[in-house]
Amino acid sequence: MRATEATDNEPVSFRATVCTPVAPMHAEPRIASPMVSQQLSGHTVDVLEPHGEWWRARGADGYEGWMHQGFLSRDTPPPGDGARISLGCTVGRHGRATCKLPLLAVLGAEDQVESGEAVTLAELATRFPRDAAAIAETARREFVGTSYLWGGITPWGADCSGLAQSAYALHGIALPRDAWQQAECGQDAGRDRLVLEPADLLFFSDRPDRRVTHVGMSLGEGRMVHLALSRGGYHVEQLADVSDAFVKSLGERFLFARRIL
Repeated sequence: MRATEATDNEPVSFRATVCTPVAPMHAEPRIASPMVSQQLSGHTVDVLEPHGEWWRARGADGYEGWMHQGFLSRDTPPPGDGARISLGCTVGRHGRATCKLPLLAVLGAEDQVESGEAVTLAELATRFPRDAAAIAETARREFVGTSYLWGGITPWGADCSGLAQSAYALHGIALPRDAWQQAECGQDAGRDRLVLEPADLLFFSDRPDRRVTHVGMSLGEGRMVHLALSRGGYHVEQLADVSDAFVKSLGERFLFARRIL
């Protein structure tokens, strides 16, 4: 696991709100340590352990990591029911420069959309229904051109499990952060990767102990969308194309699939 395991009964010191477009979560309380995940503007975290300028925090998905206090505000109120969600927009902020917000960031009450789009939670539910085919299409469309970034969760840069988590989140379905955690969700969808339904999650391993290390999402008809380091990021695979050396290696590393819906 890339971050401290969640401990739901651990007392919370205080709650803070992310005040920058993207805030990194680190493995250790120092900037040179690996980024393990990200939190987005307007989202809140529970601060478990203040340690000087670094705070150990837990996000809504239960994932923990160290965040520098410069990315967080103790004074910003959490988003309410009328919150607006970024679908990739640029906002003007009172007394501050214009800034771009990534997919799924929460706008502040005074943020004015200058370009792009933001929607209310009610509009988000209508636009992104709890439907497997729609989820697969979201993953395929929203992450086109995304570079691979370990710990990333947005189209600005993401890893394999970040794509799966964010695509499902747009449709109101919470997934845990890491691929191995996502592999414990849903129901068994079998081991024939060529007949999976849209939005089924495929899991792979490159370890001798076969522990899950990678996840992709089925688009149906033997296709899978994922973010892979070997592809540089976003790619749609034709899983029957064994003439492609990478696809062939995926077949050798494939473990099983899970159906979330």
